Amino acid sequence: MSAISSAPINALEGDRLARRNVLVLATAQALAGGNSTIVITTGGIVGAMLAPDKGLATLPITIMVLGMWFGTLPTGALAKTYGRRFALVAGAIIGTISALIASLAVLWGSFPLFLLASFGSGFFGATYQSYRFAAADTASETFRPKAVSWVMAGGVLSAIIGPQLIIFTKDLLPPHLFAATFLGQATFAALAGVVLLFVKIPTPAAAKGKTGGRPLGQIISTPRFIAAAACGVVSYGLMNLVMTSTPLAMLACDHSVTDATLGLQWHVLAMFVPSFFTGSVIARVGVERVMVLGFALILASATVALLGITLWHFWTVLVLLGLGWNFAFIGATTMVTQCYTPEERNKVQAFNDFLVFGSMALGSFSSGQLLAKFGWAAVNQVVFPAVMAAAALLLWRKLRERRAAA
Repeated sequence: MSAISSAPINALEGDRLARRNVLVLATAQALAGGNSTIVITTGGIVGAMLAPDKGLATLPITIMVLGMWFGTLPTGALAKTYGRRFALVAGAIIGTISALIASLAVLWGSFPLFLLASFGSGFFGATYQSYRFAAADTASETFRPKAVSWVMAGGVLSAIIGPQLIIFTKDLLPPHLFAATFLGQATFAALAGVVLLFVKIPTPAAAKGKTGGRPLGQIISTPRFIAAAACGVVSYGLMNLVMTSTPLAMLACDHSVTDATLGLQWHVLAMFVPSFFTGSVIARVGVERVMVLGFALILASATVALLGITLWHFWTVLVLLGLGWNFAFIGATTMVTQCYTPEERNKVQAFNDFLVFGSMALGSFSSGQLLAKFGWAAVNQVVFPAVMAAAALLLWRKLRERRAAA
């Protein structure tokens, strides 16, 4: 039995509140989730326009990833000290201000100012990535996988909102390309902040008494957390590694920018559309089986990548990669929620995301270098040992728990 399941919970009342929070957080996810899409799509172009050295063109994207990584622990600290809603709304405010700064950076032609805005957008990303944990805070153990999954389903709308915002606003303030886009980004971040005011997550009784439960070191050394965090790191790190390399590899193989863009759109949809039912599947067949399915799909995507470089090979890789990420990452998130009691949740969730988005940063840093020096095949060959290591940890955790129960 998980640590949190042993806490006294009124399941009926908890799930009534949890369903309300899921609706609020899924709406906020739809509004906020386009933030990273906008920065990733425009960052390199704006960087090329503003950077003193064209070699620094992609630095804004790297800075955004660092902002997301560095934002995880402060987000958890704010939630612990002032409450979950305060932390999430504060993140939306930072996202709003950062987008406004990005617009000013374009208008003024300031590369350092644009880097500052990119870092703030990354920090905002760290907060909306925690929406999935916020949805689990008031849910019973049975409803928790569905709560996590349904909030992430809000990413389907964000996958549409972000690109469409760029298309409709990129030329509204000529000759300053994307200046209006960042104003739109600020508007959506502000709307997400307003929606988040309706989140209701009571502070755990123990947290009110200023006790934090078990030491973090004790929690993260348990087999369940080690397996869950490792699977989250591997699924997100590999997804980011391959996704970042794919457009560059497609262009190198004489496919068009439009082909690459369409492939990424299908990839994002594959990442989030299954969220409408992933939680129900976890509840029915178990979290481990869903995670194994996810990793199998990630392995399948790497296998397809090694079989050819036609357009359909690349598109199939991206779709399988998105589906695999969804099952593996939602499964890993669900397993993390089984590792802590209510008063321990903020520090454990923040530490988990620090690890996960650290792997995302590593994937962003290494992707281009790996592709440039060793090629598209090498990028995908990395997938196999990483997935095998995650699967081995899942098996180790299962065997440890069976021995403990015997």
